[in-house]
Amino acid sequence: MARLREGWRIVRRFPLLVLAAPVLAAALAGCSATSFSYISKTYVGLPSQVVTIGCKEPYEIYDNRQQRRMLIVSNALREVAGCNLNDLRIDPDPAASRTGRFRTAARTYLDETVREDCTITGETDFDALKIEFAYSCAAPIEKRGTKVPRLPGRRPGLQAQ
Repeated sequence: MARLREGWRIVRRFPLLVLAAPVLAAALAGCSATSFSYISKTYVGLPSQVVTIGCKEPYEIYDNRQQRRMLIVSNALREVAGCNLNDLRIDPDPAASRTGRFRTAARTYLDETVREDCTITGETDFDALKIEFAYSCAAPIEKRGTKVPRLPGRRPGLQAQ
């Protein structure tokens, strides 16, 4: 009975907080569910390709050529420690260099897949490990099934069908 009274005291003291908490939780859950749904729809079935930038660390690329969008995925350790993992040094501010590293990976990917004329036109930051880049190219969008230059994936021995 004492616990019940204590709970009601909290409700009476902070009624707005008690009402706002479920709404806030639902909003935050919807936000991440929406980005998960979008990523799943846009990139489902696409094989990953790997590009390496100056950090000598791989970034996975999922390229949706029909929509001219690419999703770049990093790994958690790099985003916490920064770029100098192989040199056993800690990047003093990995968050500051994060977006630049992702942009460099996007540009490198376009160059390595023989699309130097393409330009990055926008970006969507989903979370610390994923950024989507929109790009445009002067060349028309390839038809589905067209053979295009590809980079190796995480498991180069397995070929995508």
